[in-house]
Amino acid sequence: MEISLMMYTRNNFNCAEPLFEQSNSLNINFNVSKKTVWLIHGYRPTGSAPVWLQNFLRVLLNQDDVNVIVVDWNRGATTLLYNRAVRNTRKVAVSLSRYIRNLLDHGASLHNFHFIGMSLGAHISGFVGKIFQGQLGRITGLDPAGPKFSGKSPNDRLAYTDAKFVDVIHSDANGLGIKEPVGHIDFYPNGGKTQPGCPKSILSGIQYIKCDHQRAVYLFMASLETKCNFVSFPCPSYEDFKAGSCVDCDYNKGKSCPRLGK
Repeated sequence: MEISLMMYTRNNFNCAEPLFEQSNSLNINFNVSKKTVWLIHGYRPTGSAPVWLQNFLRVLLNQDDVNVIVVDWNRGATTLLYNRAVRNTRKVAVSLSRYIRNLLDHGASLHNFHFIGMSLGAHISGFVGKIFQGQLGRITGLDPAGPKFSGKSPNDRLAYTDAKFVDVIHSDANGLGIKEPVGHIDFYPNGGKTQPGCPKSILSGIQYIKCDHQRAVYLFMASLETKCNFVSFPCPSYEDFKAGSCVDCDYNKGKSCPRLGK
């Protein structure tokens, strides 16, 4: 396993820098007093970089003056054997914990860490959170991977106990994503399954497979950029929502409607 930590700040927006220098000293652009966002990608069978990565960086740094660390675990994620990539998720978390302890030694704090994990990256975030006994500030799971994780115990997947706050967007719950709620709050846009605008035929190729799965990423980015709130209605099921049973946000009775993302 070889992991690269690519650091971006507003001072080096267009060009990644290593988080630690060869002498193990911390990069001068890293500010320990600021919030740190960790971006962790998922399964990469072909080894290509995520198409959403650069735009995600732009959105994050336009939104807030933060440290952004892109966790590149491509060597562990690039394999035609999905089970191998699944096994590597725990190894990645252990490696990340060593870097995190180094950051803590330099004065960083766990409560300032926000992990954003896509697919397998969501479970890596959860495993990191378990190592630090749930003391991370926040974990956002973007359609956490379902295969090999659905039905597992909280010790073997992302769980709400892994951080002070865990929010999850489910966009492909009947495909590549996990179906069951695993966070403090779980969003199921459009029922969490079939997303508008995604191909409905396998003839569309790879987009038919990954479009719904990746929609969680684009919804989260959109929540940071738009002035429109993605209002979500607490509801036992999507069927109940479509039947009109869950469209009341009565703040006076404590039934607030949470906003996705942000």
